[in-house]
Amino acid sequence: MRILSPEEVGEALDYPSLVETLRTTFREGVEQPPRHHHTVASHAGTDGTLLLMPAWQVDRYLGVKVATVFPDNPDHGLPSVMGNYLLNDGKTGQPLALVAGQPLTNRRTAAASALAADYLAVKDASRLLMVGTGAMAPELVRAHASVRPIREVRVWGRTPASGRQLAERLTREGFDAKPEDSIKAGMEWAQVISCATMSIEPLVLGAWLQPGHHVDLVGAFKPTMRETDDTAVERAELFCDTFDGALSEGGDLVQPINDNVISRNDVLADLFMLTREQHPGRSSDKQITLFKSTGTALEDLAAAILAYEKTAKD
Repeated sequence: MRILSPEEVGEALDYPSLVETLRTTFREGVEQPPRHHHTVASHAGTDGTLLLMPAWQVDRYLGVKVATVFPDNPDHGLPSVMGNYLLNDGKTGQPLALVAGQPLTNRRTAAASALAADYLAVKDASRLLMVGTGAMAPELVRAHASVRPIREVRVWGRTPASGRQLAERLTREGFDAKPEDSIKAGMEWAQVISCATMSIEPLVLGAWLQPGHHVDLVGAFKPTMRETDDTAVERAELFCDTFDGALSEGGDLVQPINDNVISRNDVLADLFMLTREQHPGRSSDKQITLFKSTGTALEDLAAAILAYEKTAKD
């Protein structure tokens, strides 16, 4: 069994390749039973989460990701999300590779947002507001830039220092990046708003949305968490990665549905439908679109296979 290091996984999962791999895999589908989602109690801080995410392609590949989410980790210099992926032969069950889960999870999550943006963001989008400064933030900027001509980036963080540090990092990568003190001001400037936070209170308000905006929501992975308010989901055309995940776990959709602000039918399509051309995605430059991501085992399996096959060729 091969062990793929974080460096090997990061090099293998370039965004153009990964976005197209996800597009194909969503179009073709895989077998994926409901993921196991367990709360891990903490006596010292915020409870953690244990995720077990199995998926397989018949007679091809079989895999499972074991991941943890501990929201307090950034306070200790650690990523919120950590884990590993075990990839097996789909015919025999033989273990093929243990794939570093941190870069795999970050890259596949960002690539799913980029895939959605390829259907939902205006074609000439070049200005992105990044809300959040954690491990996902630079990945989301890079991923969106692989499908849209993103050149200018504004970064909002809970502390000025975190926003400034990420802006400096993105500037070194070639982006015109600056810290932003105000989410409202950043939204007035941006065409794409990407959010990756652990917030339980809305940060992106519907009153600030403008025609042509695309909102990408990656944080708020529990029903009790939220990055947008009721007005935002009322004003926007709503999409998600999978109905099963987003409508049961994503607070940005679960809460307003439970409160009868919107209905299940207001969520127009998921990535299965978009990639299969069962929904056209954005139909005008004036639309406001909103994409809610909660992650799915399909994305992990697709990314693990891509990393395994590309490193085997090297």
